[in-house]
Amino acid sequence: MQDLLPKARKEFNKLQKRLRREMGQAIADFNMIQEGDKVMVCLSGGKDSFTLLHILMALQKSAPIQFELVAVNLDQKQPGFPEEVLPAYLEKVGVPFHILEKDTYSIVKEKITEGKTTCGLCSRLRRGNLYGFAEKIGATKIALGHHKDDMLETLFLNLFFGGSLKSMPPKLLSDDKKNIVIRPLAYSREKDILAFAEQMDFPIIPCNLCGSQENLQRQVIKGMLADWEKQYPARIETMANALQKVAPSQLADTSAFDFAGLEEERARAMADRIQLVNALATEA
Repeated sequence: MQDLLPKARKEFNKLQKRLRREMGQAIADFNMIQEGDKVMVCLSGGKDSFTLLHILMALQKSAPIQFELVAVNLDQKQPGFPEEVLPAYLEKVGVPFHILEKDTYSIVKEKITEGKTTCGLCSRLRRGNLYGFAEKIGATKIALGHHKDDMLETLFLNLFFGGSLKSMPPKLLSDDKKNIVIRPLAYSREKDILAFAEQMDFPIIPCNLCGSQENLQRQVIKGMLADWEKQYPARIETMANALQKVAPSQLADTSAFDFAGLEEERARAMADRIQLVNALATEA
């Protein structure tokens, strides 16, 4: 970690405490980690996953329950990927780890036309390999480094480009019901994670698979949210709070709310009121 002046050290300590508090609250709110869990921390080499692992390690020491951590990196065989960086770091901090080697890079480059977005296929291949490996090593939870900003960006991506109202849940049961995915950084802001990673001087490995791809839809959404935050500093937090205050009856999804049964509900309510009035009249 970088040497800090007293004032900077004080600010860093406040930042670290905030990240720990937010992660602890998210874990408690969504019952993410339980006694005896084996948590597989997916480590990509980016700021988010490094921060995820570091804070989880800190919480592991003070948590009232016992749980195991194991770091897993998927080496996708990208040209120039520094294979030695993550093993050296993980050995240094003393975390059990696995390096899973799967050449998904070649598959992505073969399937995706040059210049097109590679993120979708890349993430699906990565997810499939990690899910399978979690079963193999007996992991009971898979921890990912997505944060509050990721969740909001995904909400608007689905709204604007996917025609659906959904985001990244802090806790998820996979479609095949075999894996539980958790996002312990769900309450944390990307700007805090970036500041923390810079102060910790993590050995960040950039993802060069997609090249620049400046026009990715997610980058457009990220820019939109950044502009909103400049104009209205509290807007991000307000929108994040909305993810936890969903009112299905105020939307239009017939699978989420029984609109067809409202007449029956009204009839039951009226019958209950009549019954209550009659009971009160009898008592009088």
